[in-house]
Amino acid sequence: MAQQKLNKNEILLAEYNYIASTVFQANEDRARATSFYLVSTGSLVAAILGTQFAADTSAVLSLAFFLLFLVLTIMGALTIAQLARLRAAWHESVQAMNKIKEYYIKENPEIAPAFKWRAKSVPATNKPYSIANLMAFEVTLLGGLTFGASIYFLLGVLALSNQTNWIMTGLTCVFGFVALWAWYKYLLVDTQ
Repeated sequence: MAQQKLNKNEILLAEYNYIASTVFQANEDRARATSFYLVSTGSLVAAILGTQFAADTSAVLSLAFFLLFLVLTIMGALTIAQLARLRAAWHESVQAMNKIKEYYIKENPEIAPAFKWRAKSVPATNKPYSIANLMAFEVTLLGGLTFGASIYFLLGVLALSNQTNWIMTGLTCVFGFVALWAWYKYLLVDTQ
């Protein structure tokens, strides 16, 4: 039986196609994660707002809302983690694609102008105003708001003054946003 010669171009093409599909999948997964979080949050908020018109606004109901909004905040943090890790995975895949490009450019220098993205020109994982960052910002903003809402309902159970409730709620919204954005930036590193 004759031994078949290994064709490096076929192997590299297969590797490139595999990497390209992982890039596509990371983008799709980011969109799905964000959509799931936004729909989940919107549905729960709509349900909660519907109960606000009920006659019974007891401490038990406020405690239940506190827990629901806290769960939404945790879901937001998990969604942020998914978005960050998927963006990092996308970045790692693009870097892998560029290794293959660089190999071919080294072997065939005349093809260099055909590639816009090279090893040194790949967009950063935290590129401002990229779709990935805008999606993360949206989830982070909503997560900050749900964290503030959870504290608002908790303070309602404690029966503090209305002015104190709103001040604490506002501060908690800002804190929640800042904490979630820092969490996103921390997880965005593609070496983790």
